[in-house]
Amino acid sequence: MNVDVLIAGAGPCGLMLANELGLRNVACLVVDPKPGTAFNPQANATQARTMEHFRRIGISQAVRALGLPPDHPTDIAYFTRFATHELARLRLPTAAQATQNIKHLAGSWSAAELPHRVSQKYVEAVLREHAEARTGRRIEFGWQLQTFEEHAQGVRAQVAPVNSQVSGVTVNARYLVGADGARSAVRNALGIGLGGATGLQRQFMGGKMFAIYLRAPSFYQRFPHDLAWMYVSVNPERRVFMASVDGRGEFAFHAAVHPHETPETWTHDDARRIVAEASGMSDLDMEILSTGIWIAGHSLVAERYQQGRVFIAGDAAHLFTPTGGLGYNTAVGDAVNLGWKLAAVVKGQAHPALLDSYERERRPIGLRNTAYAREFADSVGLFEATPALEAEGLAGEQQRALAGTALNAHVRREFNIPGVTFGERYDASPLVFSDPAEVPPDQANEYIPTTTPGGRLPHRWLDGERSLYDLLGFEWTVLAPEHLQGEAQVLADAGASAGLDVKVLVLKADQVDGLLANGMLLVRPDQVVAWRGNTAPEPGVLR
Repeated sequence: MNVDVLIAGAGPCGLMLANELGLRNVACLVVDPKPGTAFNPQANATQARTMEHFRRIGISQAVRALGLPPDHPTDIAYFTRFATHELARLRLPTAAQATQNIKHLAGSWSAAELPHRVSQKYVEAVLREHAEARTGRRIEFGWQLQTFEEHAQGVRAQVAPVNSQVSGVTVNARYLVGADGARSAVRNALGIGLGGATGLQRQFMGGKMFAIYLRAPSFYQRFPHDLAWMYVSVNPERRVFMASVDGRGEFAFHAAVHPHETPETWTHDDARRIVAEASGMSDLDMEILSTGIWIAGHSLVAERYQQGRVFIAGDAAHLFTPTGGLGYNTAVGDAVNLGWKLAAVVKGQAHPALLDSYERERRPIGLRNTAYAREFADSVGLFEATPALEAEGLAGEQQRALAGTALNAHVRREFNIPGVTFGERYDASPLVFSDPAEVPPDQANEYIPTTTPGGRLPHRWLDGERSLYDLLGFEWTVLAPEHLQGEAQVLADAGASAGLDVKVLVLKADQVDGLLANGMLLVRPDQVVAWRGNTAPEPGVLR
């Protein structure tokens, strides 16, 4: 079999990459040893920037229709136990409210999309459906990459069915992408190490975690507080977070494991015991759908993202403690960045050296985002839950009030993060004409929109209803004010002469509220500003 790109791994990263390539008519094959898309909920929060990428490829509405019902609260709330004292809460809009509220937000939350609380299992199903339609080839679940070797013209790989005596298939690909998860066979075969911190121990979000996927519809009748999307228990017996999966009774439940415990031997009865400890509902009727063990406390990034014609992305390139939901969202960003570059090289629109910019741009983001996730994990995990939190009388009330102050500060630190969401920048990249003197500070809880090349194009709602992003070209766009339309066309013609698809978008000043105050903007396929100015430079400068 001959393809342009072989992708090992069909999680969100591999499936998003297949969508990006399929939309550009690049032939790819995706293999994954799993039997299908995820059964367990796994990641549960899709950030606003990821939703903007889903909007760009035409699936944001399909994703937003899944997960919680449109009117289900998306709050994050903290309790001593679910059935007892509420300590803190961050109130957030429902899915229905989000689609309307976003059109009226400005400043840090000026965006085309708000976050959506939807489990990875649903997102993967949508990505798979569209990837198969766009590539014209099914995702080959139940097949695994066995071996590969690079040669001058590409990569020769062997793929074969899992647990089968059927002979494998030789795949000749121009490029191989390992999006094959935390234990990446591709990364290991290349001998790429991971650097950073691991094995961090905290009272919560550090060490072993016991995952339970459960169904308990009666929880909603038994729960004495306002509903939420995420429920966090804070007590000395069992620290837990639990996310609503469907808003009707399914939950993703993750409990901290104490050092003396051996969850490897735990049964479904033990799972029920753990739920009772966190909820304070000893007789809650539930069905255990699955259990598992994972390790919190990772903050690891691969030493390299590329070796010749082979790349790694997603969890193969970085491992997170999932505070802030940054692992899955960073993985989607990797796929977006690599996708348009692979397509440009495969189509002969760019020199293969363009692909070197993938690591130059995305590895610093991996380091940045794992550091933010570690900060959030420290913020909640190092908070000490003592027996005094559950004491009766004035002493208990005082301890809960103090805990509420700390947790209310934490929940806003971890979940109101427009700076993390929108503030990724590629200032050291050879593909942007950045001006370091005009780059705003990188801070988690504030995003300062700027057209300084290297970051996301600031968003605008045109006439209050239409997203600027919906008017951009799928590939390159020259944004220009009316008086620079001629110069914009010169830029577009230069791109067209190199075989690029470049759209000229001329906007009136009153439409975009100062967006084009510094002249024209050259916007990349990933909606990153590459250049700005009033006069088109010589074509060779932009190549």
